[in-house]
Amino acid sequence: MPEAITNTSPMLYLYRLDVLNWLPQLCDDIWIPQAVVDELEVGQRKGYEVATPGHYPWLEVVEPRAVPSEWLSLDLGPGELAVLALAFDYPQRVVLLDDSRARRLAQAAGLTVWGTLRVLLEAKAQGLPPRIAPMSINFKTPVCGCRRRFGNAS
Repeated sequence: MPEAITNTSPMLYLYRLDVLNWLPQLCDDIWIPQAVVDELEVGQRKGYEVATPGHYPWLEVVEPRAVPSEWLSLDLGPGELAVLALAFDYPQRVVLLDDSRARRLAQAAGLTVWGTLRVLLEAKAQGLPPRIAPMSINFKTPVCGCRRRFGNAS
């Protein structure tokens, strides 16, 4: 199984679909940067139903060595920046990202990127759900307004 680094939006969507606990069945050693934890905490304080990373013992908070200063002009949230920086430090890991800009940057750098839908498809391939069609319908429903509603969450 691949090792992974997750951003905020896959955490949000998988949590809201009640399948976040599938991640350790699909990936070994799942990392989350503190910036993603912070974004989730902002969402909680604003009253959104979001995952609490501390409730998932399989999630490990790991910080990137540094975020390149030139990335700060890319219009990415702090979670996306930290996830990308960590992924550049550890390019063998799968990067869980939904934001299109962040995905393009990661793919251009040769990183392996999975969006939330890919996580669901991987789960289906391993037999976790018999079907993902009902979940993918829910996936189209906004879960919290992410970036615009609570502090640039990614």
